[in-house]
Amino acid sequence: MTRPFKVLGIQQIAIGGPDKTRLRKLWVDMLGLEFTGTFRSERENVDEDICAIGSSPFKVEVDLMQPLDPQKKPAVHSTPLNHVGLWIDDLPRAVEWLTAQGVRFAPGGIRKGAAGYDICFLHPKSSQEFPVAGEGVLIELVQAPPEVVQAYAVLALATTRPLV
Repeated sequence: MTRPFKVLGIQQIAIGGPDKTRLRKLWVDMLGLEFTGTFRSERENVDEDICAIGSSPFKVEVDLMQPLDPQKKPAVHSTPLNHVGLWIDDLPRAVEWLTAQGVRFAPGGIRKGAAGYDICFLHPKSSQEFPVAGEGVLIELVQAPPEVVQAYAVLALATTRPLV
């Protein structure tokens, strides 16, 4: 079984809470992450601050999220570590192959995410039809832009060369 795509690295982590101001105090004010923007979506029931650590193309996005309405779904605050995002070199092929392997995806399909990249989510719970899932963890697959794919290829090449 040959996998037709690669997971390149971590693109983001998303942390939810009832009040993103408290999250921002820790992650930005105390730990020094760079604040890079905001994202608000009624559809996703989220108001988030987008932060970053590291530098491109190895920059990791850290999303600090609170729900617009705590009574609605998705409940972005109900598990503090809301989801992990993974860079994928070929998202459409990954979705096609993973679906054929019985992986369950969350509704919504491939779409533009908060950072402007194509994304989709692996469902945290399996079903009878799709027996493979995140086992309680929501996992976001993010289409890596060409410069990220190239940077990871260079890194992989550099780590496979023998040291002289």
